[in-house]
Amino acid sequence: MASTTSVIDESRLRRLNERPPRDGAYVLYWMQQSQRAESNHALEYAAQRANERGLPLVVGFGLTDGYPEANARHFRFMLEGLAETADALRRRGMGFVLRRGDPADVALELAADAALVVCDRGYLRHQRAWRRRVADQADCEVARVEADAVVPVDQASDKREYAARTIRPRLHRLLDRHLLELRTTSLDRDAARATPDGESLADVAALLDRLDLDRSVPPVHHLHTGGTAAARAKLDRFLDGLEGYDEHRNQPETDDVSGLGMHLHFGQISPLYVALRARDAHPVGDRDSFLEELIVRRELAMNYCRFEKDYDRYRALPEWARATLEKHRDDPREHVYTERELEHAETHDPYWNAAMREMRYTGYMHNAMRMYWGKKIIEWTNTPRHAYRVALRLNNRYFLDGRDPASFANIGWLFGLHDRPWAERDIFGTVRYMSARGLERKSDIDAYVRRVDERVEQARAAGVTFD
Repeated sequence: MASTTSVIDESRLRRLNERPPRDGAYVLYWMQQSQRAESNHALEYAAQRANERGLPLVVGFGLTDGYPEANARHFRFMLEGLAETADALRRRGMGFVLRRGDPADVALELAADAALVVCDRGYLRHQRAWRRRVADQADCEVARVEADAVVPVDQASDKREYAARTIRPRLHRLLDRHLLELRTTSLDRDAARATPDGESLADVAALLDRLDLDRSVPPVHHLHTGGTAAARAKLDRFLDGLEGYDEHRNQPETDDVSGLGMHLHFGQISPLYVALRARDAHPVGDRDSFLEELIVRRELAMNYCRFEKDYDRYRALPEWARATLEKHRDDPREHVYTERELEHAETHDPYWNAAMREMRYTGYMHNAMRMYWGKKIIEWTNTPRHAYRVALRLNNRYFLDGRDPASFANIGWLFGLHDRPWAERDIFGTVRYMSARGLERKSDIDAYVRRVDERVEQARAAGVTFD
């Protein structure tokens, strides 16, 4: 039986300002990253503080049409999850208010009547800026609680880690301390009468239509439904079929993967909850392989974005990688494609084209193909800097889990980040290379192409089309 705790570990908690206690109509949990009503350290801390003050708890969310690189595909998935979360919060006696606007502006509006503000943690540049502004301008205490890492990022390391092998022992030393199930806090005061007005989530499609956003990338809700319930169902299916994961996770013709990345990106499921569910699963080798991806690789990406200010720029790549790519910058390329040709899957390579079509039409790509996809962009574009920009733009535009710390680390990995030098070759220098022959040798790649063709046809039948 898993150990439980109702106490929020101090390593997850940080006061963002030094405002003194004050009276207010409610405690505000400004929910932005951790978009769920369960296994949420920030939410439970806010509930405990509300009970201490004898106040109701109101949860607020700022919906900005101009979120960086987001489009209708991302917004539909997120709003589906928020609608479910709003209902779950109300069942717990908490208020939920969604308002359109800059998230920091929305938080400050709601903070005007709050005794204190609790927020969750984001690792990207704009997410940090939102929280700094609220902490600076709010007239009440603002406290941040980290809820989307199994091991709090700053406790795992105080610097940018070189690779998985350097952060792994740090994380493993701390796992027993943090692999504790979080108990739910019952609220003493109902928030029904204290909740300010906001947008309705009763009709997600109607709200989506009112937003001023990029609609060139259509939603894929026929394939992927946002929310905690959908994420839990995926986890159940995955753990029921865990046997063979370690062997099959790099074979793109299979579906032996969790598919949780998109839900983790929006905070719709807790990585702690996932880790606790997986901890006692069998076979042991498959379990350990999954936990390596969930904890070590994912939190290495968080570490990268936390400690590297240029996490989304080519100049943040390791010096050795930039040097070797620059040395081979002018090497002849057998094939060179424009960004438009790549985006429309118009290359000579049927395997790569299938991967690009999977991305465009489903919002997802098998992890093994993500590596091959990105390596070929390096090979087929004029310069490594241009390849980096193209790969990152396409990644963030089409993937439901794009624009995530894992996105920036994974794109960086294509160019040598968190990797080591390999044998030198044309174009890549000593950066790792991948070939079509490798796909053919290690997997049934033709079966993967057939499967993608079927899913693209299903997507078109469901109305997923592009101008």
